Amino acid sequence: MIKHIPNFVTLLNLFCGSVAVIFAVNGFLVTASFFAFLGIFFDFFDGLLARKLNAQSELGLQLDSLADMVTSGLAPGIVMFQLFNFIDSDNWFPYDYMDTVSFTQSLLSSNFTPFIGLLITLASAYRLANFNIDENQTDSFIGLPTPANTLLILSFPLIMEFQNNDIMNSIILNKWFLIAVTLVSCYLLNANMKLLALKFKTWNFQDNAARYILVMLAAIFLIIFQFAAIPLIILAYIIISILNKK
Repeated sequence: MIKHIPNFVTLLNLFCGSVAVIFAVNGFLVTASFFAFLGIFFDFFDGLLARKLNAQSELGLQLDSLADMVTSGLAPGIVMFQLFNFIDSDNWFPYDYMDTVSFTQSLLSSNFTPFIGLLITLASAYRLANFNIDENQTDSFIGLPTPANTLLILSFPLIMEFQNNDIMNSIILNKWFLIAVTLVSCYLLNANMKLLALKFKTWNFQDNAARYILVMLAAIFLIIFQFAAIPLIILAYIIISILNKK
């Protein structure tokens, strides 16, 4: 019975990710972001529980990636789709989806730019599939982990909602900025770049200096910049990982 506890936590991740997708599809991006963040929280603890309970299994590995595909693959892709969608006055969702003719006409006459956001979903799927067959990602990651990329993408609606700064809002809702973020995130997800895994085998500072520095910087950034700190934390994570490797 104990061996199923980590899988149950993984299913909680999948549940939260599914709820996040529902809210994102309906345009409630802040609520979607919070459910995705909750799913990422469960995603962190399922692996921790599996190691502590000595309940690691091939089933758990596959289930974890399937849950991540929803929470950290589909959800951020739809959120990015919606961010593109908010730029234009022609919004997809006022149309009656039950009216097939009306929806088809609106689809053919609409701007297809929002679909660029779904590249994040495709890149995430490739990254997760590659992770499952790569035996060199036990103590570190090759490429940006999908949860970290999700935190980056989902920080944008939170910044707009809770910080409501005209300058930041105008940057976030700029088509070229969103295109750049989408393409960069797709690259980082699958880049041949070794990044830190935040797994503390010991609490010794010397062995975990880079991790402790990252945690301290993250805390400082969050206090000063609030949700706008998340992109800075992801950037710091990449820089510290590169410097630590050198």
